[in-house]
Amino acid sequence: MIFDDYFCISFVYKVPLNATFDCRKRSLSKAIILISMRIRVIPTLIITMFLLLFLFYGCRKSDHYPIIPHIELLGFTKLTDTTGVDQQGVIALSFTDGDGDLGLTSDQNSGKYLYDIFVKYFEKKKGVFQEVIITTPNTITGKPDTIGFNGRIPYITPAGKSKAISGEIYDTLFINNYASTYDTIKYQIYIQDRAFNKSNVVETPEIVVNKKPKKP
Repeated sequence: MIFDDYFCISFVYKVPLNATFDCRKRSLSKAIILISMRIRVIPTLIITMFLLLFLFYGCRKSDHYPIIPHIELLGFTKLTDTTGVDQQGVIALSFTDGDGDLGLTSDQNSGKYLYDIFVKYFEKKKGVFQEVIITTPNTITGKPDTIGFNGRIPYITPAGKSKAISGEIYDTLFINNYASTYDTIKYQIYIQDRAFNKSNVVETPEIVVNKKPKKP
């Protein structure tokens, strides 16, 4: 059983350097005219050179990423039900990938291509975090089902020559293990591109789960 009721990816394709440069250069022309009209003591040429150099180096820096995906933890937000019990949580990640080969197509749905975002669940027991595999009863088969946290990033490789991408991932995770009395948990997460390059691993801070309903 996979808890994937909410999985969203937002991403930003990097505009080619020359297109960005030309667009901002046109906007700068109007801005520089306005500035020179108001502050005539500052030479327009100096302003132009400074701003163009700033934009040029800013664009160059953001256009290049390693081909191995990289992620960073942006935050984790608990979702509480109407009784006051913490049931789920949303993890927010940022990512970059130099060749843009992130995401799986509908045909890539088995074997090594089954998942491309991997999540491990831990509970704090007697002061030590231990990985826990959560199961739930299955009344049909009579055997417990494993609750998985891994997921699939949709295919997001951009068209065109420039493939470098960056963006954010929001994934909702189950946080309340009813079979356990331990209330402090954490997650470890990494992603993988279609060339099977694994990203770095990020870890959430300790998450304290409220398992008891509020008193009426």
